[in-house]
Amino acid sequence: MKNAKDWLGKSGMGSVLLLAILLAVVFPLVFDLFRINLIGKYLSYAFVALGLVMLWGYGGVLSLGQGVFFGLGGYAMAMFLKLEASDPITTKIQSTPGIPDFMDWNQLTHLPLWWEPFRSFPLTLILMLAVPTLLAFVIGFAMFKRRVGGVYFAIITQAVALILTVLIIGQQGYTGGVNGMTDLKTILGWDTRTNSAKYILYFLNVGLLIGAIVACTWIQRSKLGTLLLAMRDKEDRVRFSGYDVAMFRVFAFCLAAFLSAIGGAMFTLQVGFMSPSLVGIVPSIEMVIFAAVGGRMSLVGVVYGTLLVNFGKTYFSESFPDLWLFLMAGMFIGVVLAFPEGLAGLYANKFKPWWIRRRAAKSLASAAQPPAAGEPAVSSPASSPVSPKRSESPAVRDAALGPATLPPGIRGQQS
Repeated sequence: MKNAKDWLGKSGMGSVLLLAILLAVVFPLVFDLFRINLIGKYLSYAFVALGLVMLWGYGGVLSLGQGVFFGLGGYAMAMFLKLEASDPITTKIQSTPGIPDFMDWNQLTHLPLWWEPFRSFPLTLILMLAVPTLLAFVIGFAMFKRRVGGVYFAIITQAVALILTVLIIGQQGYTGGVNGMTDLKTILGWDTRTNSAKYILYFLNVGLLIGAIVACTWIQRSKLGTLLLAMRDKEDRVRFSGYDVAMFRVFAFCLAAFLSAIGGAMFTLQVGFMSPSLVGIVPSIEMVIFAAVGGRMSLVGVVYGTLLVNFGKTYFSESFPDLWLFLMAGMFIGVVLAFPEGLAGLYANKFKPWWIRRRAAKSLASAAQPPAAGEPAVSSPASSPVSPKRSESPAVRDAALGPATLPPGIRGQQS
């Protein structure tokens, strides 16, 4: 038991285990199904926050366009679900049965060729992860090889988010336009609207999130994580040591896109729709806020930050519908000013030292507590009186030792 406790403390898995218990045990017992479904939606945003920890916290690269990759993953899953919901029997009242309803409304007569791979669920899973990662590789390779970084890279990612939003809205016949893709009810014939399905999807989301945290923790503790930190702090030294700084940053950017795509797919499954409002600049900046509030260096902290911001968003919008945006802004500014390192910094710098001091004080108090009645008082060797040594002559010392303790020659002399 002690060894397991020591391992959890040294490896950092104790906080991950506590988070897993909170999400998988406590929340389902405390909240009803409606709130559980909301929490599942919030946790899908946490995948983006994890990617920002690796990219921004460890890599030192701020991206303000992570909604692009979140949206691409979500749209890939939505395309599969939409095709499943658009079978010829269900859509027999349309002018062209067998295609999504928004295509029929825009007078398309056949399914576009680039939609065909999304009829297959395995291909959908591959494209859902490959397309955002490939786009991140193209953008990252083009920018980092030219040593574009800092605020310039952040502005470029914002521009990419804006371009994708305009593209999705403008191509209404192929993407559903501003309304997005709605009425997503089943996956492989399984109705995702039932109560049991909502619980299963929630636990699947939690499992994937904990797995992503463990994988990112392993990367952070590896040589790659050390290099990412070194590039963030001393980029020139890493470059002069012979490492390709650009490709390491491309990897971090692709990893963040990969995690964001998983979150987008889980969002689509749990909420049942996908729209361009989750792709643009505003949601991308909100995702950065999740990481900033939780602590951009902490994988577990950003999950708590995501939950806190979204819980506040839900509570304020329900209780103060006219003021909730101002209250959200005040909460964000207050947290950043009071705790620059986020919730994780609050725990590491304030709560943890206080807890250590409290335990130390309790152990000292228990050690100094007087013994109970009837128990003998045990005095320490330092507190026991020591009689001063007397100077003794050899004759007196020999007499005290007695004849049996003296060597034979000396005994004879004395006798």
